[in-house]
Amino acid sequence: MKSFHGFDRLRRESKAMRPGAVVVLLLAICFGLARPALAQVIPEGDEGGLKIWAGGTASGYDLQYGERKMLGIAAFADVSTNRRFGVEGEARWLVFNQTANVKTTTYMIGPTYHRDFGRFQPYVKGLVGFGDFNFPYNLAHGSYLVIAPGGGVDYRISRRIRIRAADFEYQIWPEFTYGSMSSYGISTGLRIRVF
Repeated sequence: MKSFHGFDRLRRESKAMRPGAVVVLLLAICFGLARPALAQVIPEGDEGGLKIWAGGTASGYDLQYGERKMLGIAAFADVSTNRRFGVEGEARWLVFNQTANVKTTTYMIGPTYHRDFGRFQPYVKGLVGFGDFNFPYNLAHGSYLVIAPGGGVDYRISRRIRIRAADFEYQIWPEFTYGSMSSYGISTGLRIRVF
């Protein structure tokens, strides 16, 4: 009978406990068992985000029309990700070392892919756009489709400045007046991070 009375007394004491006290007791146990969470930083190579670059180059080109060697300048801008992909737009003016007033201007845009190897960043690109061609002695002027695969390598000076050590481009003018024409050239210049 004593054991029955002990059980009865325990049941009455537990009824006397208030529900608020039970909640406080459970919260105290939970906070007491909790461990601090450690944060993990995303590695730079996998981090998202965009970088905007702009730059300029000096160019030397071999133009198939009349086997001309031409010099020029170019301006470019590209938006790239830390995941190695980007988009580049460029404008190139081959206006120096003219003969018979032949000159070309191209405006192109397309995807790029790059990799980092220490301070070097090799890349490939595939651009498409249009080109303006000025025929000898200003007798005619035409605008044509231009396709330009290419690639090159940039050299990092600092976080914001890179030297465009070599940029090779092979331009195809498939709808040129006298049949498909091509030109190829190499450029070198400077690339600066804007954002």
